[in-house]
Amino acid sequence: MNYNVDEKGYYGEFGGAFIPEMLYPNVENLRQQYLKIMAEPSFKKEFDQLLKDYVGRPSPLYFAKRLSEKYNTKVYLKREDLNHTGAHKVNNTIGQILMAKRLGKSRIIAETGAGQHGVATATVCALMGMECIVYMGEIDIARQAPNVARMKMLGAKVRPAKSGSRTLKDATNEAIRDWINNPVDTHYIIGSAIGPHPYPDMVTRFQSIISEEIKWQLKEKEGRENPDYVVACIGGGSNAAGTFYHFLHEKEVGIIAVEAAGLGVDSGESAATSVLGKMGIIHGCKTLLMQTTDGQITEPYSISAGLDYPGVGPMHAHLYKTGRAEFIAVTDDEAMQAGMVLSKLEGIIPAIESSHAFAILETRKFQPEDVVVFNLSGRGDKDLDTYIKYFKL
Repeated sequence: MNYNVDEKGYYGEFGGAFIPEMLYPNVENLRQQYLKIMAEPSFKKEFDQLLKDYVGRPSPLYFAKRLSEKYNTKVYLKREDLNHTGAHKVNNTIGQILMAKRLGKSRIIAETGAGQHGVATATVCALMGMECIVYMGEIDIARQAPNVARMKMLGAKVRPAKSGSRTLKDATNEAIRDWINNPVDTHYIIGSAIGPHPYPDMVTRFQSIISEEIKWQLKEKEGRENPDYVVACIGGGSNAAGTFYHFLHEKEVGIIAVEAAGLGVDSGESAATSVLGKMGIIHGCKTLLMQTTDGQITEPYSISAGLDYPGVGPMHAHLYKTGRAEFIAVTDDEAMQAGMVLSKLEGIIPAIESSHAFAILETRKFQPEDVVVFNLSGRGDKDLDTYIKYFKL
């Protein structure tokens, strides 16, 4: 079984490029060029240098002693929260801005939910002196105000998406409309492992630095490259894709993807795509998608602005369908409590997205000798307002 993308842009039956004709030249040019550009020594050198000196990689692999004692297993945290900008998103935006430069683009657009991808895009545009427009749902703008301010400080224009649920999927719709209207000079930096081929594969490759580092860091700490389990939260799925990438074909490594159940999988207020989704097309790819019986996209819900997406990336849909990955849905309440446990036991306040992953420790039992690596995909600064309201701090 192959878990990587094939030459037609598919992961099993998921993937492809379902795009308006106006975008075909853009996407096709990217498809023809991306692997060649990524393999160029000058590209690799610049990418690696920026990850090291600007982002601050490698991010530490931290043995969480008190968390391990509480749950009677070996818990390691991959500290993506310590990257410049506070999350994993910057790994991908550094790669894509270098790609855009080599493709001769001068204007960058992006979509964002929690705001972390918007901040990471605005950051690299400031670094490279490029125009930046970030589309963000009106509701997300309200609940992620600190990140909106950061984007504006970095010189980006933040444009609200006022249609539909006014969250991530609507911001993505607006970004795609912009791209259709400005196909020549504009590169769309997609923030998740979603979109028309080659985006899911390209984003995954840029994020695969996470699993690449886990392997050698674990060798240093445990004398072996492969953990027993890798765990990551999943919305569209870029942090999960990067965490899983180098373990996809390592059969002894269990892969666990944690989705947002919101108020409960059967509540009608959820974003648990693996349970609630069926095959459909969203934002240029065929994947698992929450939809009504007549194919209308269902509004997702999560307390976490980064996980309320109605689909998952095609790679994850394939991992679910083939049974390669175990999917677990975690409610708002479970995630919030897990965030508090991590804060109190390890002195690390996680993003609410990442808190979903840690919540499985309450119910999913591991053996005392198991090595379980969690991707701590982002820090909790952006979510303090939500934590404050939830816990009445």
